[in-house]
Amino acid sequence: MAAAAARHSTLDFMLGATADCNAVLKALQPVFQEQGMTETVHNWEDHGYLATYIQKNGSFANLRIYPHGLVLVDLQSYNDQTKGKEETDRLLDKVEERMKELFHGNIKRVKRLPAILRGGAIDRYWPTADGRLVEYDIDEVVYDEDSPFQNIKILHSKQFGNILILSGDVNLAESDLAYTQAIMGSGKENYAGKEVLILGGGDGGILYEIVKLKPKMVTMVEIDQMVIDGCKKYMRKTCGDVLDNLKGECYQVLIEDCIPVLKRYAKEGRMFDYVINDLTAVPISTSPEEDSTWEFLRLILDLSMKVLKQDGKYFTQGNCINLTDALTLYEEQLSRLYCPVEFSKEIVCVPSYMELWVFYTIWKK
Repeated sequence: MAAAAARHSTLDFMLGATADCNAVLKALQPVFQEQGMTETVHNWEDHGYLATYIQKNGSFANLRIYPHGLVLVDLQSYNDQTKGKEETDRLLDKVEERMKELFHGNIKRVKRLPAILRGGAIDRYWPTADGRLVEYDIDEVVYDEDSPFQNIKILHSKQFGNILILSGDVNLAESDLAYTQAIMGSGKENYAGKEVLILGGGDGGILYEIVKLKPKMVTMVEIDQMVIDGCKKYMRKTCGDVLDNLKGECYQVLIEDCIPVLKRYAKEGRMFDYVINDLTAVPISTSPEEDSTWEFLRLILDLSMKVLKQDGKYFTQGNCINLTDALTLYEEQLSRLYCPVEFSKEIVCVPSYMELWVFYTIWKK
């Protein structure tokens, strides 16, 4: 039996002319009354009608009729998903049939969206960076734990494999090798014999791919041991076996806050050929004076430049291509570092993000 959830279904009609609100109401009333629903009607002289229909089990429907020609039906019920979908579809089919009989083809658009399921065992809905709602094909909660730093979820998607979600932010799926390749320079770099510093990267994807390229030494600094523990068990298509041990022939993983580590390396004069920042995306906020994430980013940039060799490269993600103001602001921050830098950017399709993502390469002038 499928799990129960609150099912919110919608059906919209855009008419080709103004609506006779009373006629629409009288045409649709029998559809709801046949379901044994109790009716309450509100009407306003210039703003149309709102009719609410309630069943004995608490399910309800709202019928909103606007005089300019927009008719909206919202249904909400709480029951078994399969049974609830069948009952809702039958009711909406009857509403649609009655509306078409009433208006004889004078309907410009009929729109029925997939139902939103709320309060179910599995949360399928995650927003994109630019605020659009995406429904993922999640069918299993693989891992869900709170660390001292964040909530860590690994959910299974039929398309994308296991997806790592940190405090509600989609980080990486097993399908997202494109992300890892982009933040490493898209195959244009020679890592053989090089010193590499990874900031963050607890999913192990970057470390796994770089170790294959025979670097001299990779140091990965990740603050959250629980991210590593979850990923080494449930994201092995991404990290392979590289997280099974915190030290290998050409790599070490430090479970530390990267800021003190960067300050220590800068004081010691330790330098790297590549610094890869996989900590956080460029903030959506465009108020860097008020947003502590911007301060964090500026600090990481400055400290990273202090440990980057003169001919080295710094790689990082930006954000969604639609967040042009935030990306422009990030590029302005680059002109304010302690040393002059130049940059290039690349736009990449990361499968599980369902949006184009911007990546930056930064180097010292």
